[in-house]
Amino acid sequence: MAAQQGSRCEIELVIERTSTTQQNPRTNMRTIAQSSLLMSLNSLLTKFHAGYFRISLSLGGQALLWKTLSSVPTTDDKSNALRRVFHALHPTVFPILWSLALFILILLSLLYILRCLFFFKMVKAEFLHHVGVNYLFAPWISWLLLLESSPFMAPKTVPYLVLWWLFAVPVVMLDVKIYGQWFTKGKRFLSTVANPTSQMSVIGNLVGAQAAAHMGWKESAVCLFSLGMVHYLVLFVTLYQRLSGGDRLPVLLRPVFFLFFAAPGVASLAWESIVGSFDIASKMLFFLSLFLFTSLICRPTLFRRSMRRFNVAWWAYSFPVTMLALASTDYAQEVKGTISHILMLCLLALSFLICLSLTLFTFLNSKMLLPDNDPIANLVIQFPVAD
Repeated sequence: MAAQQGSRCEIELVIERTSTTQQNPRTNMRTIAQSSLLMSLNSLLTKFHAGYFRISLSLGGQALLWKTLSSVPTTDDKSNALRRVFHALHPTVFPILWSLALFILILLSLLYILRCLFFFKMVKAEFLHHVGVNYLFAPWISWLLLLESSPFMAPKTVPYLVLWWLFAVPVVMLDVKIYGQWFTKGKRFLSTVANPTSQMSVIGNLVGAQAAAHMGWKESAVCLFSLGMVHYLVLFVTLYQRLSGGDRLPVLLRPVFFLFFAAPGVASLAWESIVGSFDIASKMLFFLSLFLFTSLICRPTLFRRSMRRFNVAWWAYSFPVTMLALASTDYAQEVKGTISHILMLCLLALSFLICLSLTLFTFLNSKMLLPDNDPIANLVIQFPVAD
């Protein structure tokens, strides 16, 4: 009898749950959808990090490249054929490219803001990582690049000035924190934390200097330029002598070695914006960038293991080549020689092909954008943060 009563109770409970489910199917479906959405968002935010701003960095560089080419007056010289093509495509392609770069940057920024709000410990762990901290400059560099290439805003207007301050101040604040750790007492000496991604801090100062020079703020531009170049010299010597743990860089992040020639390339553009011409100093920096680029592409085995499977780190190839291509356009415009124009055409074509290829790879491998073995996404395990 007791067993029969127990089974009756269970049957009644099942009937009640079934009737409740049948009465509110929409509510249950909505609850399931909300829970699955929250789980997907949590998974996305835990795997997302500042390294994904490599995408907006590359697109912003491409937008600046298209604006530069379209603003150069066309001539009848056959060596300027590609430049005339860019000028002809400008009314349609450039605004679309700039709008796409803006949309991607806004989307990435919103995701990172959510990560800061709900997973602040992971952001703090990212700040403590010798690679992750350097990509905290990437969002602000991306915004500065889009500000410079904006088709809707002139450099010497009030909105441009306000936005420059909004994007440049965080770069200086990060400078004070990171550069201060390099020469003061502590566990984060430059010789122990320096790696190729450390040059992102230098690039941030140089891009800020270039944007300030476009406004006519020569003193601010020189200040940021000198701050970036002095630390670049120290950093370059440290990395060149292999005093740091260059071998500590994960294999998947080896594409960031291209940042070696990105910094002098951006420096040549920034100095040209300050002095108003592509002078000897700009040419020296351009030649240094070109030499480092040649040295890296002559060593394909360095990147072979990192190219076996698609990773968001591949986007590190695009921005440095774009900056070198930008410098080559100014160099060709200054020199006006056949060799300089051939070099410009080759670098422009390479920059465009790399960006286009990476865009296609990203769309075709969208499921691989958030891998489980990302070297930066697992920072909490490597660098636990105390409550």
